[in-house]
Amino acid sequence: MSDAANTAPKQRGIPFKPGQSGNPAGKPKGARHKVTLAIEALLEGEAEKLTKKAITLAMAGDITALRLCMDRLAPVRRDRPVTFDLPKIETADDLPKATQAIMEAVAGGELTPSEAAELGKLVDAHAKAIEVTDLHRRLAVLEGGRT
Repeated sequence: MSDAANTAPKQRGIPFKPGQSGNPAGKPKGARHKVTLAIEALLEGEAEKLTKKAITLAMAGDITALRLCMDRLAPVRRDRPVTFDLPKIETADDLPKATQAIMEAVAGGELTPSEAAELGKLVDAHAKAIEVTDLHRRLAVLEGGRT
């Protein structure tokens, strides 16, 4: 046998076809990881005692326990509703008005830069929808006067 044959990677089993996994149905909904189940089994019946202990430690000045309690009482908000009057966007000509309003709101402290960035993404998605709709209409006219 040649050295090349000995060093070539060996294929095991039947390979999956491109774009197809070994489990097309995927993990069933509601399936829980075995580690999560084991932890829940260990904590069963002890949750109240552990909670009281964490509160006692927090009240005694344990910063880690205090942080744990506060994270449960007042978790960090990841998102908040934004009340902001965005000008109506019906055509591509309306887009500069919308982006100008967003920039002015950031400059005036009405929106944070990250909130403005998220609004900008929405405006961009709406602009693409307008563009696609406009192209569809123009193509229909070119193909025979359909609207």
